[in-house]
Amino acid sequence: MIKVDQEKCTTCGICVDICPVSAIEISEGVISIDRGSCTLCGVCVSVCPVNAISIKRKAKTEDTSGYKNVWVFTEVASGTLKPVVFELLGKGRELADKLDQKLCAVIIGSGADKFIDELGAYGAELIYMVDDPIYENYSTDAYTSAISQLITEFKPNIFLYGATHVGRDLAPSVASNLGLGLTADCTDLSIEEEDNLLLQTRPAFGGNVMADIICPNTRPQMATVRPNVMEPLAPDENREYEVIERKISIPSRSVRTKILETISGREEHEVGVEEGDCVISGGRGMGSADKFEVLDELAGLLSGVVGCSRPIVELGWIPKSRQVGQSGKTVSPRLYIACGISGAIQHQVGIRNSDIIIAINKDPKAPIFDIADFGVVGDLHQIIPRLIDRLKKR
Repeated sequence: MIKVDQEKCTTCGICVDICPVSAIEISEGVISIDRGSCTLCGVCVSVCPVNAISIKRKAKTEDTSGYKNVWVFTEVASGTLKPVVFELLGKGRELADKLDQKLCAVIIGSGADKFIDELGAYGAELIYMVDDPIYENYSTDAYTSAISQLITEFKPNIFLYGATHVGRDLAPSVASNLGLGLTADCTDLSIEEEDNLLLQTRPAFGGNVMADIICPNTRPQMATVRPNVMEPLAPDENREYEVIERKISIPSRSVRTKILETISGREEHEVGVEEGDCVISGGRGMGSADKFEVLDELAGLLSGVVGCSRPIVELGWIPKSRQVGQSGKTVSPRLYIACGISGAIQHQVGIRNSDIIIAINKDPKAPIFDIADFGVVGDLHQIIPRLIDRLKKR
């Protein structure tokens, strides 16, 4: 049920302009909603500047049979698709095949059509495209409105987002707008055999257990997924796909934020810890902040990047952007070297997809050795300089 609090309403008209089915009108200074036309998409609720409109939804979805297909949100950054998009398409293909449904990509932006062929090559069978200048830069209001309308019209069964800054902002906004369930920061996804529900796996209780979560009562079943934990499909330019374009233009005044300046959190050519093919991380065993210089030198010789464990960030030695683990970045490099890191489960969650893990620690019982491919028991302050010397003599 949708309601308007007439005392709060200022009759600004934003909801009238944005309603995709023209169900709202202003007459004699009063807002009215045609409940026969209203689809309860929730767009008016999300843009109302005074929170005068509210929707009360049923606790359960009575019939979910009309909801089909697996959707993946396509995030674009700096003119390219985020790597997590390909990972989600790879996992989405597996889920869609299990359900005998289609794999779909959703792309919103300005000039979005230039990414269509790439999405098709990576497995998307249906591509829903919303292309308008207002979507050139991400905003919660605009993207929530567009996706809410797409969901209301096409009724997907599953909707996956990357657990990026954008995904972690957008997915909860859509979930709140449409009254949906959402599982955040998943590290695995599968289909439950009995009811064909999406089984969403994520760390819980500080990473000490892995919880399996389902959303049986609402559709789509939504999850944000950590980057670097899924395997993308190999691209194939011969894959066939279909594009469904929707013109969803929203008034600029309904977007309540404006980007004034974009400031990068790192140097222009600096590689993020989640992007490195070789990651060398230090823990409390490093002893002090200045001792990380030796890791910088080793990283330079191996064309790698330096990361760290959570205690190092808390000590203020290394920026948060370099933290690896459950509350930091998930990495999947070809080579991961853990230096003076004990290897609590929270850190292991962030590195388990590395091809090769080398651990250096004085404690032979350190948990890091349980998942390491190669372990060196010894003083890292002696081992690392020797390794550097050997590399320099190559």
